[in-house]
Amino acid sequence: MRIGKETTDEAVLSEMGRRLAQVRLGKNLTQAQLAAKAGVSKRTVERLEAGGVAPQLSGFIRICRALDLLERFELLVPEPVASPMAQLKFGGKRRRRASAATNEVPPTAGTYDEPGAGASRGIVAEDAPSAWRWGDET
Repeated sequence: MRIGKETTDEAVLSEMGRRLAQVRLGKNLTQAQLAAKAGVSKRTVERLEAGGVAPQLSGFIRICRALDLLERFELLVPEPVASPMAQLKFGGKRRRRASAATNEVPPTAGTYDEPGAGASRGIVAEDAPSAWRWGDET
């Protein structure tokens, strides 16, 4: 079975479990032996291979390590490489936040107590909340 965008979560879990079971059998390991080698319970191996319930990610990683599949994670989530233009834009620094879409005005642009501050977003000054000031707590 080929896993694609349209594949349901349940089908992905089932297929991953089937594949892991085939790798385990190819290495001539019982579920109990794999569980002991991975440091997880036999029930975790059973559940993963059945594909009915997703185990914790740490258990999945342990099982993959025991089956010598961990190196393949590099294919699953490759190291992101910034484009040359992005590298120039950020001056070699790593990006840490996503920006708002360019056609949308960020909700924090301007303040409500500035004259006409919300007008570009359709906010009428009378409807906009005023900024908090000392002494307004009552």
